[in-house]
Amino acid sequence: PESLDDLETLLIRADVGIDSTDKVINALRKKLNEEVVGGEEGIKFLKDELRAIIEKPIKNSGTNILVPQKGKLNVWLIVGVNGVGKTTTLGKLAYLSSKSNYKTLIAAADTFRAAAVEQLQVWGDRSKVDVISNQSKNADPAAVVFDAINAANKRKSDLLLVDTAGRLQNKNNLMDELSKIKKIIDKKVPDAIIESLLVLDASQGQNGLKQAKSFAKSANLSGAIITKLDGTSRGGVSLAVSAEVNLPIRFIGAGEGIKDLRPFNSFEFVEALLADR
Repeated sequence: PESLDDLETLLIRADVGIDSTDKVINALRKKLNEEVVGGEEGIKFLKDELRAIIEKPIKNSGTNILVPQKGKLNVWLIVGVNGVGKTTTLGKLAYLSSKSNYKTLIAAADTFRAAAVEQLQVWGDRSKVDVISNQSKNADPAAVVFDAINAANKRKSDLLLVDTAGRLQNKNNLMDELSKIKKIIDKKVPDAIIESLLVLDASQGQNGLKQAKSFAKSANLSGAIITKLDGTSRGGVSLAVSAEVNLPIRFIGAGEGIKDLRPFNSFEFVEALLADR
């Protein structure tokens, strides 16, 4: 970017959002007014500002990189609307965690979407992770989670990954479903460590921010996973979600392959955000 206006355009096009863009541009403008800053120093300051925004929720959470804690059952609820890559992301998480020697189990609790269970089964086979499911039509998701917790306890699993429904008749139903699942976990394993991770499709831009705000209110989120960063999207929505919803970004998915999900790294992310395309 040659000027602050160019920079502003780049950030808005990258889906950083108006509020976060204003914040960064104003900080840079203030810096330029206060002292003479060369091009390179200005870019370094800009990157530091962007990283500070995205790292704040991560620091506030007290956990730099999200991994299952040994000695307890960790339950990660994977939430998000249909079509963002939720089930695929869960499959890649299963692969990542079993490769890292965590005893992992999958609960196929998205019983409303046709083929969701079969899709998970394929990922489970690839990752050598068992899938707990109920084959009957419109099975109760909470019952699947109940069975999965029993299995996880029996096998002394470290991590239970739960695929949840992405769409029901209305938003309230969806949130009721999530709170029902949470109640079962609290009742059966009160000392479990629960993470609710929202999957967002980077290419949906500001729509992803709306989804984050909506789920954050009702689903008690503790983090986000940004998918589909392999296309034209720069994933600036990650900054908006960090700044406006105070959600730590935990993983990013940058491709279709089983290994294309990795823990979030703010340095890599900011470099990619500002890279010439």
